[in-house]
Amino acid sequence: MGYDGGMELYHVMNRGVDGRKIFLDSQDYARFVHDLYEFNDTAPATQFSRANPSNSHVGRGTSNMRERLVDIHGWELMRDHFHLLLSERIEGGITLFLRKLSGYARYFNERHERHGSLFQGNTKKILVARQEHFLYILHYLHLNSLDYLPGAKKWRQRDKGTIKDVSETLEYLQGYRWGSYLDYCGKPNFPSILTTSLFKNAFGTNYAAALKEYLADRTANELINLESSEYEP
Repeated sequence: MGYDGGMELYHVMNRGVDGRKIFLDSQDYARFVHDLYEFNDTAPATQFSRANPSNSHVGRGTSNMRERLVDIHGWELMRDHFHLLLSERIEGGITLFLRKLSGYARYFNERHERHGSLFQGNTKKILVARQEHFLYILHYLHLNSLDYLPGAKKWRQRDKGTIKDVSETLEYLQGYRWGSYLDYCGKPNFPSILTTSLFKNAFGTNYAAALKEYLADRTANELINLESSEYEP
C-alpha cells in the first residue's frame, strides 16, 4: 500500500507577504475553506458575500460542484500560511485552481481595508515523488498546528524528544478545526472539500493510530532534516 507514482501529488504552500497574518479570525479561516470548495470547479466562481460567510456550514454540502479541477488530499491553515496536497483532475487544474484561489486576497483586502499583495510571491509547488515523502507529508501538514501548542514549537525535531506526550499532542490536534485531520479521523469537519481515499489506502481507516505510531518513532528523521528548509513556513 502507498503512493501510486502514476498520479502526480503536489505539496502546495504560500504565506503572507513579509510574514504577515493572512487569517485574523474565524471568519477569515471559514472564507478560505469556502474558497477551497467554491473555486474547485471548472465553472466560474459565484459571488460570495463577505457579510454572510456561513461559518457553520461552509464546505459541508454535496451541492452544485460538478467538475472539480483538483483533488484536495490534505490541507492545513495557519495564521500566516497554508498547506495543500493536490492532484489534478484535468490538465492544468492546479494552475487554474490556484489562480481562482487568489480571490481570497481580494476578500481579505476588502474586509480589512488594506491594499497590495497578500501572499509572498508565487505559490510554491513541490512534487511528492518518493514513497517515504508520501508517507511523511500528510502527517507534516497536520502537525503544523503544534506551533500553537505551548512547549511543542520544536516538534519538527522529533529525534531530540521534543514531543514528550504523544497523547496530549493527539488531543490537541482533535481541537484544531482548520485542517483535514478531523475528517481523516472520522469526525466530519469539512468533508466535502477533501478526497481521503489515497491516504486511507496507505494508512488504513484509523488515521489517528497511524499518526500516533509516527510520533512514537523518533528515529525516522532523514526526510525532516533533508527537506525541512523547503517546508518551513
